[in-house]
Amino acid sequence: MAITQGRNQRNNRLYDAAPPAVTVPAPRTHTEAIPAAGAGPVRYVWAAARIAIGWVFLWAFLDKLFGWGFATPAAKAWINGGSPTTGFLKGTTDHTFGGLFNALAGQAWVDWLFMTGLAGIGAALVLGVGMRLAATTGGLLLLMMWAAELPLTTNPFMDEHIVYAIVLAGLTLVGAGNTLGLARWWASTPLVRRLPILK
Repeated sequence: MAITQGRNQRNNRLYDAAPPAVTVPAPRTHTEAIPAAGAGPVRYVWAAARIAIGWVFLWAFLDKLFGWGFATPAAKAWINGGSPTTGFLKGTTDHTFGGLFNALAGQAWVDWLFMTGLAGIGAALVLGVGMRLAATTGGLLLLMMWAAELPLTTNPFMDEHIVYAIVLAGLTLVGAGNTLGLARWWASTPLVRRLPILK
């Protein structure tokens, strides 16, 4: 009987002891800041992607302007009287929207708009300024170039134009211009404070 009482007392002590404390984090409220996707080392990956895609745009501008022989021979350079849009747009004749894009090829206003877009988008991305505008106009330019090539020959719908457009949106959403870029300074200028769309 003494053995049974000893066991019961020991069991009662186990049940009477307070349960261990469990800490459960409080749910986030809608006003709490969630860590940015561009925080920590990953921000350098986004910055590298921003600069790389910016260089793709900027290089296309420079090669078409001066005809350095990579995609544009010197004789067809814009400064030598060549049209930066003719080669690509004339090659779309047999595509779905070939009639529309073929009609735009070589027109002065199209050349100026295209070259201004390449230079502006490229410079904005490399410098990390005007990211909203660069992503919007860059995405639009890329979608138009994608449409000019429809139907695609290597994939039913996806190509590098769509991938670049998606990445441009991501770069803006994570604030990629803040790392290795001038976005913070740019956002503090009176012009951008007055017109936040230029961020």
